[in-house]
Amino acid sequence: MLAALFWGLSGGIGGILMAGGWDPFVVSFHRGAIGLFCVLVWLALRPGGSGLANRRLWFWSVIAGIGVAGNFSFYFLSISQGSVAVAATLMYCAPVFVYLVSFALRLERPTAAKWAAIVVVMVGIVLLTQIYDTGAGGVTALGVGAGLLAGLSYALFIFGFKFAAPHGSPQAILSIAFAVLAVLLFLPGDAGQTVAALRTPDWPLFVALGVFGAGLSFIFYIIGLKHTAPAVASIVAMVEPVTAALFGLVILEQTLGGAQIMGMGLILITVTALSIHSKSAGPPGILSTK
Repeated sequence: MLAALFWGLSGGIGGILMAGGWDPFVVSFHRGAIGLFCVLVWLALRPGGSGLANRRLWFWSVIAGIGVAGNFSFYFLSISQGSVAVAATLMYCAPVFVYLVSFALRLERPTAAKWAAIVVVMVGIVLLTQIYDTGAGGVTALGVGAGLLAGLSYALFIFGFKFAAPHGSPQAILSIAFAVLAVLLFLPGDAGQTVAALRTPDWPLFVALGVFGAGLSFIFYIIGLKHTAPAVASIVAMVEPVTAALFGLVILEQTLGGAQIMGMGLILITVTALSIHSKSAGPPGILSTK
């Protein structure tokens, strides 16, 4: 629950920073870079069984890093083009993408119930984003696309983490993944902002974003999964989009219409049900089967 709470708060903190003029890629870079520092400390404290000499660990961890880099950057881009509530809920669709990939790779058997659930999620997305109403305003097409790509990127992270897990420790995998993220996101962002970020009055927000949104949250979630059933983990993962939505509504004064709230409810309930019954997909944070 702490992990999901921290992930939800990270969306709100990112929203504040971008409202202050910070580039989404710069915000994403510092979230991952500070998270990298946290997991490196974890790796130094628990170095046993790291698997860092294993090539497969590196390969799949790099894939996971590409996924988490896309997730962070697309998520904040979606927030900058819409709202925290919409972006967080769209990202929560990640298990749906995992299902579709699993169907294609024959890792998961498609059933009528699963396809029906995916259709319900799509209806929820239409209601939440109001793409049927060109005059609704508030959420741009770029924001919707970025939010869905954030979920798709997290699906890539989920698969990368899953296939890397048998070859090393979680802290080693996350260290490689966040290092890849830092490399990938350094160039797309504003170089001047990237260098100046930690020397401005906003530096506490950047530190909080990295520590809570990419450091402690991942550590807490992995530890929690060792003592929690996957079904329970899937349910408490709902804390993330709910927290992000409340942050946006209360702190950032962003609003949602009745149809949007209905769409959000359809997505959260259906995706949680999919996560509980899935054999291959975990909640949006990290694999529940790990």
